[in-house]
Amino acid sequence: MKKLINDPATVLEESLAGFAAAHRDIVTLDPSGKFVRRKELSPGKVALVSGGGSGHEPLHAGFVGHGMLDAACPGQVFTSPTPDQMVAAAQAVDGGAGCLFIVKNYEGDVMNFDMAAEMLSDMGDMDVLQVVTNDDIAVEDSLYTTGRRGVAGTLVVEKIVGAAAENGMDLEKLKALGDRVNAHCRSFGVALTSCTVPAAGTPTFELGDDEMEFGVGIHGEPGRYRGKLKRADDLAEDICDGIVREFGDVTGRPALLFVNGFGATPLMELYLMHNSARRIFEKHGVAVVRSLTGSFVTSLDMAGCSITLALLDDEMLALWDAKVHTAALRWGM
Repeated sequence: MKKLINDPATVLEESLAGFAAAHRDIVTLDPSGKFVRRKELSPGKVALVSGGGSGHEPLHAGFVGHGMLDAACPGQVFTSPTPDQMVAAAQAVDGGAGCLFIVKNYEGDVMNFDMAAEMLSDMGDMDVLQVVTNDDIAVEDSLYTTGRRGVAGTLVVEKIVGAAAENGMDLEKLKALGDRVNAHCRSFGVALTSCTVPAAGTPTFELGDDEMEFGVGIHGEPGRYRGKLKRADDLAEDICDGIVREFGDVTGRPALLFVNGFGATPLMELYLMHNSARRIFEKHGVAVVRSLTGSFVTSLDMAGCSITLALLDDEMLALWDAKVHTAALRWGM
């Protein structure tokens, strides 16, 4: 294992300290290290809180700021944060209008966010609703989930719902919007190499030099099957055709195309995949009106990528375009 670390036991603590120092104009790290929150809060706004295991950076802390999340709770690498982290985060960013949890569909995350919502309800502190993302079309009932996994589409939900919250939308409408955005997102990922968890020190799985894992999860969990390495165009065609089949008729539908790297994939390759995917989706009649390319929902040092297609209505499109100022996403300034 070759990594820029001091001690596997302190990776998260030291990384969070560096993140908070580098972006101290945007975020504040709770002294206990339980959560990262926006430096400037907006009274009267619904609070948006997300989180999950670390190793997926910039998800979620990198999306804390104006137009997205109010707080993010980081767990240890690939391990859910605890309910007390979520409760503390929600209380710290409470603007008096309730709190919306945005949760990826992994059993640990869902269980702990459910517990946190119950704890807050029992305290009478605030109203809490949840949006659970499950955009991954690769597998049902994985090692970590009942049902489909929440992956890169989570970013799309956080951005659109975050913009609506900034505009003053109330809690119930934000929940409905988040569910609607999630229902219009589909993702599929492929891995060229495994990731290596620092505490383990060895790759999570082994791939031959000429092999790929099709439908891999963002924790390195197995996908649909393992097969021979393919040309980018052939790979994109398999993924995009599968996404279109999931949606059904997409002719004339405006969409966001999001090509996401898993941590060790050069931008040159991600843009090449974007070129292939865009061409294939447009062949199916999709109107790709917005694009995002880069490593935003990663799996440590895994090589590979995912492709997400999000079908947008006029409201979603306007909210996607709205101002955002976070460590990882910034536009409309």
